[in-house]
Amino acid sequence: MSDSTPSTVAQTLVIEGPDAIPFAQGQFTSAVSSMATGHWQFSAWLDAQGRVRHFFQLAKLAPDHLVLLLRGGHAEAMKNDLARFVFRAKVSMRADDSRFVERGAALAMHRMQDADGALRFGCGDYSLVLSPQPGASDSWRAAQVKAGWPWLPDALQGIFLPPALSLHRLQAVSLEKGCYPGQEIVARLHYRGGSKRRLCRVGLSQHVPAGTSLGEGDGGATVQLLDVVGTEHGVEALAICQADSTGMRMPLSAIHAGRSISLDCLETWPA
Repeated sequence: MSDSTPSTVAQTLVIEGPDAIPFAQGQFTSAVSSMATGHWQFSAWLDAQGRVRHFFQLAKLAPDHLVLLLRGGHAEAMKNDLARFVFRAKVSMRADDSRFVERGAALAMHRMQDADGALRFGCGDYSLVLSPQPGASDSWRAAQVKAGWPWLPDALQGIFLPPALSLHRLQAVSLEKGCYPGQEIVARLHYRGGSKRRLCRVGLSQHVPAGTSLGEGDGGATVQLLDVVGTEHGVEALAICQADSTGMRMPLSAIHAGRSISLDCLETWPA
């Protein structure tokens, strides 16, 4: 099944200046200070309660130049929120939504290229290219759903804790670096456990919008859909499910917008 979703706008945030690296190190969950130039890593910005405000791919183009590709949300809003924490740091920030995400040629995982007016994020046997022109399709999204790389709908920003999105698996969270917003919550959840949600890849009987919650009704457990894509096998999605399998019966049948939807779990990832 082909993916007919319109091209995805690339919401990017540039952070640059002499203090760009220490500023990002003190705000984001990943180990920014040890990242090599010409590479990218997953990272997140949390609120004080440890919930994921923004999830993104963070690239280092130069020693004082970072680019964030937001995986959901809006760069201008993130820039305005981050500006409240700059204080005396020598950094400037610029939001940009003038490019589109498309699939490009193979590039080694976590490598980064900036050439010919396009940014390329290496994903192994393909790359994510930020191009001035919209691509023919969003077919790259199916590969990312299969890999368990979340893309957060606007309605689900600031809802989930990092374990629900499997951010440790994606090396988006460092437990060794210094303090950052939500760091104590992250450490407590990692060492003591207690996460009740888990990232899953699910199959759907038909397409429903990203951000939809499907439940068993009357207070039953719910599945919250993140990215929903068409694949050669049908409709698949990344979803947040109950971590305790006894709290969620699969396959699940639910009603959405007057339609009967069936859902089955294809794969799960660790919290």
